Amino acid sequence: MAVTSSSMLLRNFSTAGRVAQSVRVTSRIFFSTGELIRVLPYTRSSRSISSTRAAHNEEAAAKAAASVADTGAPTIFDKIIAKKIPSDIIYEDENVLAFRDINPQAPVHVLVIPKLRDGLTTLGNAEPRHVEVLGQLLHASKIVAEKEGILDGFRVVINNGVEACQSVYHLHLHVLGGRQMKWPPG
Repeated sequence: MAVTSSSMLLRNFSTAGRVAQSVRVTSRIFFSTGELIRVLPYTRSSRSISSTRAAHNEEAAAKAAASVADTGAPTIFDKIIAKKIPSDIIYEDENVLAFRDINPQAPVHVLVIPKLRDGLTTLGNAEPRHVEVLGQLLHASKIVAEKEGILDGFRVVINNGVEACQSVYHLHLHVLGGRQMKWPPG
């Protein structure tokens, strides 16, 4: 019976196509080939490691985006509004655009944005003059939920700043649904 350290095993997990599907039973891992490997000590599943990497990538992206947030340069959302970048538009009116997220975190994941940034790079920058558009964004979120068939259960999320992993500095609401949401989020 082969004995290996958990760090060696995890390195093998990361090698594409090398390790068959596995099931963890206490400190043993059985491979579909029938081979048994004891793992001492058990640390993390490969899934939680990839989740940790994804979280780190989101944090890094948020930090990079924050460094250019106040330059006034067009964001990817400005390019989507101008139709320079294609998107799957779900809803549009004169002030608001809603389109599917390219990295969905739920079966339904739609971004709702104001067409005019007007200083609204974050919710933290909202001023009294933005009250109307903020209400329009929430109402558009409800319309999106209705169109997507998730009106009975959806979540609206706004990431504000680096610590919330905001990666595009153009205010946007995430409309998430189509699966059971958990609490607390994050």
